[in-house]
Amino acid sequence: MSETMLPLVPAARFKKHVLVCAHARPDGHPRGSCGPCGGEQLRERLLALVKAHALKGEVRINKTHCLDACELGPVVVIHPDNLWYVGVSLEDLDAIFAQSILADGFVPERVATAATWRHLCQLRSGT
Repeated sequence: MSETMLPLVPAARFKKHVLVCAHARPDGHPRGSCGPCGGEQLRERLLALVKAHALKGEVRINKTHCLDACELGPVVVIHPDNLWYVGVSLEDLDAIFAQSILADGFVPERVATAATWRHLCQLRSGT
């Protein structure tokens, strides 16, 4: 008897995968960095929210090194939705968690848009 081959179908391990930049550059670096402006505290708060909502195994929170949006930090990225949140503070996290983790929405005040990325290019080019 021959074994039937099924096509490969991508399957996500987690419902949501959250990346929190905690990269730290030396003080005074012109690009700044997410770690010193709260990245690690954001990760800890998100871990506590995942635990409080019993989402372990469904939602993964990982700290990262540079996500290359340092001037806009702290930065939080949520997959599979490809949501980039910039300038995130602890005060923003409950809304971000409710809208982008518990639901499939986003928080417009912090989510990056095409204008955000244009602004980042302008910052880097000095114009």
